[in-house]
Amino acid sequence: MNREILINSSYIVASILFVLGLKMLGRQATARRGNLISGVGMLIAIVVTLLDKHVVNYTWIIVGLGVGTVFGYACARFVKMTSMPEMVALLNGFGGLASLIVGAAEYFRIANGTIVPDPPAFTAAVIYLTILIGGITFTGSIYAFCKLAEWLSGRPVLFSGQHLVNGTLLAATIVAGVIFTISGDPQWVFLAFAAFTAASLILGWTLVMPIGGGDMPVVISMLNSLSGIAACAAGFVISNNVLVVAGCLVGTSGVILTIIMCKAMNRSLANVLFSGFGAAPAAAAAGGGTVMQGELKPISAEDSFAVLEAARQVVIIPGYGMAVSQAQHVVRELAEMLEKNGAEVRFAIHPVAGRMPGHMNVLLAEANVPYEQLVEMDAINPLMPSMDVAIVIGANDVVNPAASRDKASPIYGMPIINAHEARTVIALKRGKGAGFSGLENQLFLLPNTRMLYGDAKASLQGVVSEFKSLAAT
Repeated sequence: MNREILINSSYIVASILFVLGLKMLGRQATARRGNLISGVGMLIAIVVTLLDKHVVNYTWIIVGLGVGTVFGYACARFVKMTSMPEMVALLNGFGGLASLIVGAAEYFRIANGTIVPDPPAFTAAVIYLTILIGGITFTGSIYAFCKLAEWLSGRPVLFSGQHLVNGTLLAATIVAGVIFTISGDPQWVFLAFAAFTAASLILGWTLVMPIGGGDMPVVISMLNSLSGIAACAAGFVISNNVLVVAGCLVGTSGVILTIIMCKAMNRSLANVLFSGFGAAPAAAAAGGGTVMQGELKPISAEDSFAVLEAARQVVIIPGYGMAVSQAQHVVRELAEMLEKNGAEVRFAIHPVAGRMPGHMNVLLAEANVPYEQLVEMDAINPLMPSMDVAIVIGANDVVNPAASRDKASPIYGMPIINAHEARTVIALKRGKGAGFSGLENQLFLLPNTRMLYGDAKASLQGVVSEFKSLAAT
């Protein structure tokens, strides 16, 4: 009895630490401390769980802890910050797989007569939900990982009857789940178990296939939510209170973040999941939208320096191109040079810039850019007409004026950072092609925009060198 009180009391403490840590993650200045507090809560939960009387053999637990520690340290030590989106996708997938294994293990314990479920229907139902959600999360996350790591194309993959196939698979999992829950025949129960397990793994893959790389922030947050829901269901399967609480926190926070991401793009979750956005950029460009007029006007690093040297208000708008070129440290160095030259520098962050929620914040924090210089979209837009220069680093859709001007554009109505309202725009881009979503950016053809072509890191280093030369004279 004393052990049970200790375990549940420790779970309450761990849950409180989870909530506090999650709240701190909502602010950049406290995010690191919040992550540490949440980690301490999880450590308490793990250690106390190992004291549970149901743990009869620690051999494989110790092996798992050792292997997990090695892999965790390697990931923390060697995975670059620019690879965090695919790393998060992979971790979401492993979370789903872990829940699936817990559900499957509990089923086989019941099937082998090791335990008697009480009540049987409830136990079977939560096992079904654990495996279904865990399977979808696992394979969906693996597919998202492959897209983010560019092992697969970032374009949506569409085929005729795709929605019908997904609907049929979903219906099959529901039917199999009902049979699994209410049937008393061991053979039918096993067949249903095998059917919905296989269908869930296929469904996770096919659900992410039609989602383009430009929508990855929504996908990552949605899969994060699903991994939490799967963990919550697994907590009910093994009657572990802290797993239920932690899963609920991850699941609900992921849902909230998914809604925020959709709102930032002015699109519904259904549109993100099922529209195949970006699959046919040529058709979208020619679909009756505003004809793009103007020409791309290149600028050199030396001329960019001349523009920036005279500027007093500068806003830097980072996008995925900054992550690809790993230019965040050079960006911070340029900001410092501009400040020494008398300019006020801000970093404008769009909610869906990059490939995961908070991607740009993570990269800039890694480069030690001060938190107070990071400005959200709603705060920077009223100030944009007063900006002498807006530096757009590899961003595309989040600064595309078509979102507010072209009703035929797929991104019409999406809130953007109004970079086009700055007096001068310097857009850093590797080439003249369309962005990751496949849409042409009208910003690049405006009279006040100049294109600085090439690798963003190398281009910015050229501008920084000019500032250093000025300081040396």
